[in-house]
Amino acid sequence: MDTTQETVLYLVPTPIGNLDDITLRAIKTLQSVDVILAEDTRTSGVLLRHLDIGKPLQSYHIHNEHKVLQQLVERMQKGEKMALISDAGTPAISDPGFLLVRECLKHDIQIECLPGATAFVPALVKSGLPNDRFIFEGFLPHKKGRQTRLQQLATETRTMVFYESPHRLVKMLHQLTEVLGKDRQASVSRELTKIYEETVNGTLEEIAQHFEAKKVKGEIVVVVAGS
Repeated sequence: MDTTQETVLYLVPTPIGNLDDITLRAIKTLQSVDVILAEDTRTSGVLLRHLDIGKPLQSYHIHNEHKVLQQLVERMQKGEKMALISDAGTPAISDPGFLLVRECLKHDIQIECLPGATAFVPALVKSGLPNDRFIFEGFLPHKKGRQTRLQQLATETRTMVFYESPHRLVKMLHQLTEVLGKDRQASVSRELTKIYEETVNGTLEEIAQHFEAKKVKGEIVVVVAGS
């Protein structure tokens, strides 16, 4: 049975940099819904204007997701179709979305997740490190539990994938060096799909030295070989 008409929540990936990376299906979906839930309406507004999509935007982010959750579910139960997008990439991957998906499933609201851009996949594939088995760690804890988590990963045999912010990258690389050793192979990609895209491969020590010597900008993906 075709259940397309019953779907009321779409998870729609958006480009991580190059706006041409939006899929035809994503465009059609965003054109068809009643409202688009956006992490930052200003950022998403730029993309939607580029695509000439004039659907209503509503903020849905980490600071209000608990507050608006029940209201959104009630609206979808009444038949309103919604699309959830993040600032870049696939919703709920280190971005808001998990709570809404879980709540929709509790209330038998059908969810459809479109395939599309996710930053860690190209970073992993182009790293040259084994990608047949890997773990995605996302962002490490900022303070409490950070060292504990790093120590737990010291014996991990699979390739490890992390997200990190530009201003914490060098500190993170030094912490990884202390726990995993300076000769552990790694790869750091930043500004993926953008004009100044850069991927640096080498040992943790070599990569740390590279980024110490420059001002780091952009979204960061760190890929580290297993033990």
